[in-house]
Amino acid sequence: MENRKILLIEDNPEMRENTAEILELANYHVVTAKNGKEGLQLATQNKPDLIICDIMMPELDGYGVLHMLGKDERTSTIPFVFLTAKAEKQDYRKGMTMGADDYLTKPYDDIELLNVVEMRLKKSERLKKQFDRSPEGFDQFIEEARSFDLITKLTEDKKVKLLRKKDTIYTEGSSPSSVFFLRKGKVKSYKSNDNGKEYITDLYGEGDFFGYLDLLQGESYRDTAISLEPSEVAIIPKEDFFNLLQGNREVSSKFIKMLSNEIKEREERLLQLAYNSVRKRVSQALIMLVKHYQDDESKPFSMSITREDIASLVGTATETVIRTLSDFKDERLIDIKGSLITILNYDKLVKMRN
Repeated sequence: MENRKILLIEDNPEMRENTAEILELANYHVVTAKNGKEGLQLATQNKPDLIICDIMMPELDGYGVLHMLGKDERTSTIPFVFLTAKAEKQDYRKGMTMGADDYLTKPYDDIELLNVVEMRLKKSERLKKQFDRSPEGFDQFIEEARSFDLITKLTEDKKVKLLRKKDTIYTEGSSPSSVFFLRKGKVKSYKSNDNGKEYITDLYGEGDFFGYLDLLQGESYRDTAISLEPSEVAIIPKEDFFNLLQGNREVSSKFIKMLSNEIKEREERLLQLAYNSVRKRVSQALIMLVKHYQDDESKPFSMSITREDIASLVGTATETVIRTLSDFKDERLIDIKGSLITILNYDKLVKMRN
């Protein structure tokens, strides 16, 4: 494994040289900058594994550097350690509030410096891992996040709710107080129009977080969530969720990516509803089920689902969905036995012409 790269931003030549020497003796690759402006450029060019930055500097101080790094997705998740000659508590709080990961007060010795660097690199590496979308993966992710000592209550307060089929998790118009993690089962969220007709806004399977979009926006739930089958849902209190999200930039970036993916998927579905034929939309609804709920890719995908739910996914009448599914069965794309639908030709469904 190649040496980890550290960007050191320090305007004092002697301090910069001494700190770089200590790090290089510990086999780190060190890139140095003499002010904040130069440091920003080097951070983008070199993509370091860790940034150590002085606070009081000409041209751009450490707070300005951290702020600018946080606005750029290429640098926003790089672990950031402040160096300062001040030990005042308000400076410490300001840095941590802005998203700094740690603090070193000058003068510091070799061991202090290396311990902080090693600890931050290890924690950063653990959070960069891809965790399984499973109950075990969720617990592993939470345990890793807990190691930052920022969300110690998260697992302690976590409650698991056992749901029967068609149990309601939250309702449209109610006020969000929790974030949900689906440990087992299947969940749908939907909106109803004035006539009571449903439109499914999303599907969730094991390993999915849900209910956090409205919580982040500070709005009432825009849809209703119910279980499609017996399920287990972990409930994370709002306060602990925000501690998780705000306490560390690397943890928050995971949720930001999840959030952006969810918004992107919803936008794509709205475009499909507007421009695609019914056959294309029904095929895409079946593909969506496979992507959300396929457990074993070596076996044909089967799922029990009502025609009403498929109609809610497609945005059309139930009778139209029944006719289209019957056509798909005749074309040997699917098999139907009661409410159980089995995908026989996934590739043809994917390539369905509009």
